[in-house]
Amino acid sequence: MLVLIAGGGRTGTQLANMLLEGRQQVRVIEHRRDILARLHRELPTETIFEGYATDIEVLEHVGIRQAQVVAACTTSDDDNLVICYLARQRFGVPRTIARINNPRNAWLFDEKFCVDVALNQSSVMASLIQEEMSLGDMMTLLKLRRGDYSLVEEKIPPGAYIVGLALKDAGLTENCVIAAIIRDGKVIMPRGSSEFQVGDEILAVADSTGAEQLKTLLTPAGAAPS
Repeated sequence: MLVLIAGGGRTGTQLANMLLEGRQQVRVIEHRRDILARLHRELPTETIFEGYATDIEVLEHVGIRQAQVVAACTTSDDDNLVICYLARQRFGVPRTIARINNPRNAWLFDEKFCVDVALNQSSVMASLIQEEMSLGDMMTLLKLRRGDYSLVEEKIPPGAYIVGLALKDAGLTENCVIAAIIRDGKVIMPRGSSEFQVGDEILAVADSTGAEQLKTLLTPAGAAPS
């Protein structure tokens, strides 16, 4: 898969490195000389292209017509919108992703400008902080299905309601599915008869309702959920 990244700042560079580690084809467009100098120290030279990502000739030269994804990661919301619009309308790129720099501009980043996925860093940070505050010790490991579900992890403390219960008797609904139990460093694939023990690390796939449900089960008797 070829991914074209517009903008070689820290966001674009980190994305490029992650994709390269995953053996994807990457091409980064950047026009700032100081940023280009850093890129040549951090990325393979063949992945770096000098120019403005809003310039049609530059996009053609980079090979945008062969790209499956365009990620607009510049520090300008205007440029990111233009890049996504050109990618879809002019070059038929099937997938576009755009970085939102100013949260006030978030309402513009939708199908009107051909943005498939908009990444609002301020909103993501605020949501994560709110979620971590509401879930207490439960840790969110991974967001799934654009945030509807998460992979969460927590260790069972002494006195938790769930200690000694079998999975089939825990009363969990379809909003929370136990994916694995880690006990003494070994992974146990849960079955209905699996009983929970103090110190078990629980990995679960849950939405917000399911996470609260699991949190209640893991709260020690007599302690109010935080």
